[in-house]
Amino acid sequence: MYHHSRLFLCASVMALLLTASPAAALIDWSTTELHFQYGHIENPFSDLNDDTFILTLQNALGWKYGESFFFADFIEDVEGDDFNDTDLYFEWYPSFSLGKLTGKQLGIGPIKDFSLLFGLNVSVDAKVIKYLPGLRAAWDIPGFAFLNTELTAYIDDSRGVSRGGAPKESDSFLFDINWAYPFSIGKLSFSIEGHAEYVHCRTNEFGNHVKSWILAQPQFRLDLGKVLTGAADRLFIGLEYQYWRNKLGTENDESLPQFLLVWRF
Repeated sequence: MYHHSRLFLCASVMALLLTASPAAALIDWSTTELHFQYGHIENPFSDLNDDTFILTLQNALGWKYGESFFFADFIEDVEGDDFNDTDLYFEWYPSFSLGKLTGKQLGIGPIKDFSLLFGLNVSVDAKVIKYLPGLRAAWDIPGFAFLNTELTAYIDDSRGVSRGGAPKESDSFLFDINWAYPFSIGKLSFSIEGHAEYVHCRTNEFGNHVKSWILAQPQFRLDLGKVLTGAADRLFIGLEYQYWRNKLGTENDESLPQFLLVWRF
């Protein structure tokens, strides 16, 4: 079995063990969501826009020594042009709070805590794997459920073209901001949440320049469950807007609204 698939299976098994074993006693909170998205996603290597369905399973949890965030995208391209035809992409970010580890308040001003962060990004079809060790700052800003800024290395361990994958790249760095801002208008509950990242330029195995990119994926959600049944925080509907400057390091920019349906359990 291809080693990226084994990594995904290992990450899934670890997540199951954490929630089903005595280690679950260390968990303070956990939220799991299933997302369905639909939109016309651009193939940056052919300039085609394809009807694409994305099913995302994600989990965020807090535990005794930090937090963990994991998501897996199951991607199906209706057009079938050899880009995202059927793909699995996932990211995992376990973190360790320096405040929790030391038992001290380590915040500075509006920053309430710092964490050590270890990221893993894997695209199975493209045979790409990235490691992202770095540092997170958690901010205490009124109105936000959370607001984090993260600076990490962007270390490539991909298989490369000779192994049937995307070109291997030199190492770089990433800066990311992620947030959730809930608010209400009358009896309706909304939230604006998502992330935006900057990945610095690098070169691929052929010596070609891979441009820096900016990727922003804010979501606008309405708590539909509260409207329909009064059961809040279970079913959401809305839009995800994806802006990707220099998508995948090319000269192509993407501006894409996508229909969003979320079930939280």
